[in-house]
Formats: sequence, structure tokens, C-alpha cells
Amino acid sequence: MRYLELAEVYEKLERTSKRLGKTKILSEFLKKISEKEIDHLLLLIQGRVFPAWDQRELGIAHKLIIKTLRLVTGKTEKQIYDVLKKTGDLGETTEQLVGKKTQVTLFSRKLTTQQVFDTLQKIASLEGTGTVEKKMQFISELLTSADQKEAKYIIRTIISDLRIGLGEGTFRDAIVWCFFGDELEIKYDEKENKVNFSENNREKYDEYNDKVQRAIDLTNDFVEVVNAARKGVKSLDNLSLKIGNPIKVMLYQKVKNIEDGFETVGKPCAIEQKYDGFRVELHKKGEEIKIFTRRLEDVSNQFPDVVKAVEENVKKDCVLDAEVLGFDKKTKKYLPFQSISQRIKRKYDIKEIIEKFPVEVNVFDVIYFENKSLLNQPFKERRAILEKNIKQVPLKFKLADQLITDNSQKAQEFYDKALKAGNEGIMMKNLEGIYKPGSRVGYGVKVKPTMETLEVVIVGAEWGSGKRGKWLSSFTIACIDENEEFVEIGKVGTGFKEKEGEEGVTFEQMTKLLKPLIIEESQNEVKVKPKIVIEVNFEEIQKSPTYASGYALRFPRLVKLREDRRAEDCARIDEIDNFYNQQRGRGK
Repeated sequence: MRYLELAEVYEKLERTSKRLGKTKILSEFLKKISEKEIDHLLLLIQGRVFPAWDQRELGIAHKLIIKTLRLVTGKTEKQIYDVLKKTGDLGETTEQLVGKKTQVTLFSRKLTTQQVFDTLQKIASLEGTGTVEKKMQFISELLTSADQKEAKYIIRTIISDLRIGLGEGTFRDAIVWCFFGDELEIKYDEKENKVNFSENNREKYDEYNDKVQRAIDLTNDFVEVVNAARKGVKSLDNLSLKIGNPIKVMLYQKVKNIEDGFETVGKPCAIEQKYDGFRVELHKKGEEIKIFTRRLEDVSNQFPDVVKAVEENVKKDCVLDAEVLGFDKKTKKYLPFQSISQRIKRKYDIKEIIEKFPVEVNVFDVIYFENKSLLNQPFKERRAILEKNIKQVPLKFKLADQLITDNSQKAQEFYDKALKAGNEGIMMKNLEGIYKPGSRVGYGVKVKPTMETLEVVIVGAEWGSGKRGKWLSSFTIACIDENEEFVEIGKVGTGFKEKEGEEGVTFEQMTKLLKPLIIEESQNEVKVKPKIVIEVNFEEIQKSPTYASGYALRFPRLVKLREDRRAEDCARIDEIDNFYNQQRGRGK
């Protein structure tokens, strides 16, 4: 496929604010994709070069793009920044400048999607001396061959800021529209922005939608789902969870107190301690054991002690949902998440860090066991499988502490015990609940102390002044709206530490994390790729016309850095709505 054709699809999506309109555009695009092209095109349409669970990155900084634009267009750095100040977008800046490039383009050629994709993958594989120059050369070759529109989206793909607003829900619906639209007689009324089909087909549409969502949940791979959908709805039923292929973990909504928890999950329910560790998915197939974070990153090499614990205490093939906790070697008490978070990214001196930061694995669910998916099995049955098949060793490998009760007083005592032990609170789980990857559906809830917290993603910041002049501060934070886009909900600058060695996250540490993610810079303000997730508490949620979410957090304060979270896992607008409505007795 010509890259220009893909760029035109990007443009249509960007110009369409309505989710149903985007669904229609994406479904038409899916019809055009051949099986030969599907692997790379489904990644590119998401603005990716690698699957979500692949840790490779392009590693191209904002300044390197500016330097490359100077080379390609013949413009000075000042001229480029002048355009950037007006557009506020590196992609649009490139679009304008490439249209006016003065350099000779003897070697330009018409770009294909495969050429762009292969070139970007090559950039990610570069190592050693001369890497920066080689990256510039590859980008230059693409931009030299690109027209204005192509150049815009090449740069946006490189900086991971495609700005077309495609989320998983839109992909799911587009697959249904594309492959089953004729059968369901789906008709999109663009003027009214609604879908029309007969009432008989409404139920069938929901059924097919559920089948596609199930396929996405099981495989976490749009390519596999699309290829199955091509063959018919029955092929979707044949897809299954595979050991070694991580899926999104099930998420739990927050409730105010134990009574609200009982109301949501029913009585009796299972109550477990909510640990302050990091969540992992443990995959065991024979002697091969893989450890994935909830960001879908493979961290098996960083945790050989956890691999060994699985080897010694789990005998059958399975996929487990668990929490890894750090503990103090002397007191044997659990430590907060931040004390062991550095192990996630550690690649060297593993033995030394294991000795310094030992961990215990607490298993609380099983989603695959002996060649069978357990996603649709009741929780009480999944727990029974764990109890029969896991050998428990304190401070090594054990099941999450659990109480089954319908008694509020006993539940409160369990909650108080959890807090006294240094844990975050409790989980309350429906005994009949199934496992829904990536979904907050009411099969389980979490109860924590009264101060509400939200997990938000940083999308911008400001350079400080005075003694903070070399640090980023006043961080702009965002949640996810109904169109799967990141929308701002406030700024946070408190809760950070100034001096290294102080417990907590420093401005310097946050600056180091964010600098490689800068995609725009104007005077003292920067925009960053949405990747760094933080947990904040706040006094209140207020309505606000200032931020795109329509809300603002009053007095937000950093609680912790969530290196185990993906940007896609941060708070959603419906969660914000619920918190807002619960304030001052507004109801639920």
C-alpha cells in the first residue's frame, strides 16, 4: 500500500471527532488490507512499530527531529522553532516545512507502508557508535521521499503522538462493521451520528461485539482477531488464550467503604488484602516461565528469583495473576512499591539487587490451567484450583490471604488488619464472578482509606525557575475520555522532593523520565508523550471549562510513581464522573 493512502486515512480520522465516524473510517480501511500487509498496517494505524508487549523503542528525542529537519529542509533552527511556536505540533511543523524544502531530492521515491515500517524498525535496532547519525540518515531518507501529508504522520509516528483518537473499543466495533456489517445490515447515519439496523439485528450485533471483544481479550492481538473475523464468526470462537502471550489483567473499581463493596459484589464475598506491590502475570509452560508486568513487558530476566519460585511451587502449566511484594530482610515486613520498583527496569547486577530487595509472590487468581482457559469459570472455582495446586512458602510464594464472609464487622476487622500490616486496603470479590481482562465490571472492588486517589498520565510540564531551572515541574495530567483520547484534568506540582536521597519521587528523577518523551517545546512549556503514570490524591473534583476533560482536580498531590502502569490503564472519564457525583451526597 502507498504510504500516502494510509496518511489520508490518518487525516480522515484526525478530522473526525465522533467515535462512530472513526469506526466507519476504520472499518472501510480494514476492508482494503490484504493478508500480506495486515501485520504491519495494523501496527501503523495504531501509531506503533512494535506490539504493545514489545519493549523496543525508537528512542528519538525532540531535538534530533529538529536537527534532521534542518538537514532535510535547509531551514535554520530558529526558522523551525518559529513554525513550531505557531503550530504547537511537530507533525504539522514538518508538514509545512517539507512543502517548502530547498534541498535537492534526487533520490526521492514514492513511499510504501512497508518501506516506512521497515525503516522505523531498523532505527530501533541501531546500537553503538554513530547511532545518532544513522537515525538521522534513515529519517532524512523518509522525509526526502515524502510529500507534506506523509511527512506529518511519519514524524507523529516516530514521536508516538499520532493524534487520531483510536482506542480498543473503536477497533472492536470496526472489526464487527467490516466483517459482519452486511449480515447485520449496519447503516451509519453520518448526519445524525447514529447506527441504524433492525431490532432483531440489535441483539445479534451485541452478540458479535461480545465475540470480538472476547477474541481481543484472549489474544491481545488485533492481527489474529482480524484474520479470524475474515473467516467468519465461528473462527472467533476458536481463538484461545496462549501461554506466553500476555493479556490485560482485570481491573477493579473503587468504592467508598465495605458496605458499598457488599452492595456491588454481593454477599457473601471473598475479601483479600490489597498489597502495595506490582502486579504480574506468570506464564508457565513446561520448564519455560515468563513474567509479564501489567504493562505487558517481559521482566523474566529481572526476576530470576520469581522464576525459581514458580518452578519450585507450581507443577502444572498455567497463567497466574499475582502481586510481587518487597519485604525487609530483618523485620520481614512488607515494603512500599517504590522500594522495589527499580527492579523492574534493572538489567545488570541482578544477584546484588535480589539480595538487597527480596520479594514474595502473592497469587490471587488463575486464568489458564492445564490447557484450558478459566476466564469464564466462577472465581470460587478458580480459587479452589489455586489451593489444590500451589505449594505455599512464606516470604517466597503463597496465596493471597482471604476471608469469605457476609458479615460487615468481620470484614472491617480484616480491613483493619490489612492496613496495620502496611497494605493499601482490601479487595472484595464476587464469588461467582468471571475474569474480564482489562475491564472494571463489578466482579471485584477495592476499598482503601478515605482520601481518594486517581492514576493519571503526565502529558505536559513546565521548566522551573530559579534553583529549579534545570528541572521540569508543574506537571499537566490527563485521564481518558469516551473517545479513548487523553484529556487534561489539571496540574500537579506538590508531593515531589527536591533532594536526591529523600524518600519519594524527586523533580530531577521525573525530569530524567520525561525528557526523552518531549514531543513539543514552546518557551518554558513542553508537551510529552503520554507514558508516565502517577497516582495522585486530591481534595475535590470540580467542573472546569479550562481542561478538555471538563473537570479539574482541586489540590492534587503526588502519591507515587506507577512504573507498573501503562498510559492506557489510567483513570477514565466515567470514573471521574462517579467520583464527582459521589461528592457531597450527590449520589452514585
